[in-house]
Amino acid sequence: MARSPASAVRPHRVVVLALDGLLPFELGIPHRIFGRPRDAQGQHLYEVLTCSVRPPGPVRTDADFVIHVEHGPEALATADTVIVPASYELGPVFEQGVLTEELAAALAHISPGTRLASICTGCYVLAAAGYLDGRPATTHWYDAEHFQRLFPRIRVDANVLFVDDGDVLTSAGVAAGIDLCLHILRRDHGTAIANEVARRTVVPPHRDGGQAQYIHRPVPDPRLATTGAARAWALGRLHEPIQLRDMARQEAMSVRTFTRRFREESGVSPGQWLTRQRVERARQLLESSDLSVDQVARDAGFGTAQSMRQHLQSALGVTPTAYRRTFRRGAD
Repeated sequence: MARSPASAVRPHRVVVLALDGLLPFELGIPHRIFGRPRDAQGQHLYEVLTCSVRPPGPVRTDADFVIHVEHGPEALATADTVIVPASYELGPVFEQGVLTEELAAALAHISPGTRLASICTGCYVLAAAGYLDGRPATTHWYDAEHFQRLFPRIRVDANVLFVDDGDVLTSAGVAAGIDLCLHILRRDHGTAIANEVARRTVVPPHRDGGQAQYIHRPVPDPRLATTGAARAWALGRLHEPIQLRDMARQEAMSVRTFTRRFREESGVSPGQWLTRQRVERARQLLESSDLSVDQVARDAGFGTAQSMRQHLQSALGVTPTAYRRTFRRGAD
């Protein structure tokens, strides 16, 4: 496991690997998300460095400019987390699934136990290095079939924004990299800090990793009624029992029409969406309140602590008590 940001003497170091042909937008995501948060004493929680596979110097982008990178591959040896953004010049990595000698030598600096993450086609680098063998992963929907053919040992899911497999995380393209980095921040330090960074970045504070990528999905006709009012209605009463017919009634739709329209607009069923909102509500209460686990379960709409425990275990892999113990310090 990567070293805990909460317990490290120095800030948790994130090293971003800049490869020729990189997308400037995606290169900047880790710096924007991890460069902002501070602890209660005003100290940075993360330190973000950018490195190249070569000695310090210029790195080509897919735009009409180059960037100057001040760190060579040796910086990877100091990383607690390594992030590989997308590149349009991966060469044999993309075409054959094999690392160049230069890239292999750079990745050899990474210490065992370092957390690894990729944005978009950066996953090809992790896959070619063997880090994704036998694991679930995702990438941009456009490349998902090619990625699966090239790396048949990887369980590719093209329908999600990001995949968290513990010490290795992958994301879909472009904006999904923001979701991935906010998820890592939330996992490390809790919802309150992640939400504050999201507000400063002017992006939604939370899009669940299981949310569908925007692929092959027709945009609902704006002249037709949407399901937004039903979602707002449900969010205001998560602590109450909510039936599908109750939500459909808010939009004056039949249950069948509402369910279809809801899936078109959100990518998930109404029931899945409700569960996710209740998990998020439970997380917020566990971090920011002194309510008992039983009361949190009732206020989040799970009814019983056992039900909430099962849903948190399924969604987050931890119990409510363990989640509170881990993240309450960040909320405080």
